[in-house]
Amino acid sequence: MSLTGRALLASAVCIALTIFFAALATAAESVEARLASCLECHGAQGQSEMPLVPSLGGQPEFYLGVQLLMFRENIRDVPPMNEMLQGASNADLQAMAAYLKKLPAPAPPAGGADQARIDRAKAVIEQHRCNFCHSSNYAGGENVPRLAGQREDYLAKSLRDYKSNARRGYDASMADVLYPISNAQLLDLAYFLSRQR
Repeated sequence: MSLTGRALLASAVCIALTIFFAALATAAESVEARLASCLECHGAQGQSEMPLVPSLGGQPEFYLGVQLLMFRENIRDVPPMNEMLQGASNADLQAMAAYLKKLPAPAPPAGGADQARIDRAKAVIEQHRCNFCHSSNYAGGENVPRLAGQREDYLAKSLRDYKSNARRGYDASMADVLYPISNAQLLDLAYFLSRQR
């Protein structure tokens, strides 16, 4: 083998070993360590303080797992999430979802509430049966997200995105339910839901 061939082979072996040991280091990382960068935005205890970034604490495990899978597979297009989950195995996603589910559910904002907005939101919920899927306490379950205590700005954006079909989910029913609801009603819904325990 020529000197150039040996140098290329040695270089290829070094690259392969680097990739192998990086993969081993990633595999050896704890779930907490892998989620550390996620929780910088979503909050150390799953309680987001960043605008338009959802709180993850208290979300149903199955729902979290599906969302993580959708990010990994680029079905949901949020570049930081898509990039962070590249190369994550199904077992990684399940472990992350199980960890996040155990974080405490978010608390509603402190202070009084505008009763007129609360009443308008309740009327919309009654008419469109939002509490049928999301449960009477809006804690969600299985493949349905927890809405209670979620950030108001995030809820408003998500509702608008579902309505416009900008946020595609694995269930098209949200776009159908939200289609007849006005923007003002969506804002009242976000206001009300963010204030639930």
